[in-house]
Amino acid sequence: MYFTPYGAVREVTGSMHLLTTESDRILLDCGMFQGRRKESYEKNRTWAIDPELITNVVLSHAHIDHCGRIPLLISTSMLFRNLIMHM
Repeated sequence: MYFTPYGAVREVTGSMHLLTTESDRILLDCGMFQGRRKESYEKNRTWAIDPELITNVVLSHAHIDHCGRIPLLISTSMLFRNLIMHM
């Protein structure tokens, strides 16, 4: 199993981490980056990984910096099997 941080690295916004196993690519959070307008636009519109490779999404909680890019993920790729949210 591998863990790769893609968001909130040296920042406090835009949480997104990938757990990779032999059969799954599990996205932990899919947060929106918040900051200066131009920087936010660039960070929120591009993906560091191919969204079609994601098999599952786990959401830690429903703050925008942890879930804000889920609508973009869904519009980009509906190939993941599960969206799991802690309540």
